[in-house]
Amino acid sequence: KVGNFTLALLGNFTLALTIGASTAHGILAAHRLAPHRVRQFKVSTDPEFTRKTYDVTGLYMDPPDHAVVLSIDEKTQIQALGRTQKALPMKPGRPATMTHDYKRNGTTTLFAAMNILDGTVIGSHSDRHRHQEFIAFLEQVDKAVPAGRDIHAIVDNYSAHKHSAVAEWLKDHPRWTLHFTPASCSWTDAVEGFFGKPANRRLRRGVHDSLEDLKAAIEEFIALHNGKEAKPFKWTASPDRLVAARQRGFQMTRTSH
Repeated sequence: KVGNFTLALLGNFTLALTIGASTAHGILAAHRLAPHRVRQFKVSTDPEFTRKTYDVTGLYMDPPDHAVVLSIDEKTQIQALGRTQKALPMKPGRPATMTHDYKRNGTTTLFAAMNILDGTVIGSHSDRHRHQEFIAFLEQVDKAVPAGRDIHAIVDNYSAHKHSAVAEWLKDHPRWTLHFTPASCSWTDAVEGFFGKPANRRLRRGVHDSLEDLKAAIEEFIALHNGKEAKPFKWTASPDRLVAARQRGFQMTRTSH
């Protein structure tokens, strides 16, 4: 079975069939080749990659005194999924069961701001994720952060974050500074790691017959996170290594053609 699977992935079926499945498998093993595996990558082409990388990682590793550092982003298209029939609870010897099909009961966008100093999250729901909704969320966060504290917000390059209306709002709120992650590097935005938690631990097996049910479940999870699980965000990747890795990525893509 392993040999046949290898054959299907070799690309040159004539050669593989000529030398035989076991021989082909041995060649691949000898050269440590794994055609059944594919790793994804994306080399950022942002001309300001180096500056942005040092800027963002510097905020994580050495946050300014008397300031709040926030990682802000939005998780779009979170679906409220109901089931076509009632789910059955877990019993001794039988796992919980639910129908394989579902009903879509609407979607919501979760705006979230994670304080990297203590890990707590401010969240808000919206039907859309335009610059208007982004500004409304900034207003909410601004009210939640004590007066007299500067706010450094790390955001990605989504167009709504760079809208002229946002720039005007920032002029009226001088304690705010937006710091943009390098393009195609949303993983440098700390709140991205938080977004997967409610989906995996609260929503995946849930049954939400309305948007209100979904929003309540998310808010419950955020409250639990803030009350019991929040902890300071620790960034460990050296910016020097990130910059060097990007350069190696460029070199590899050039030499592979």
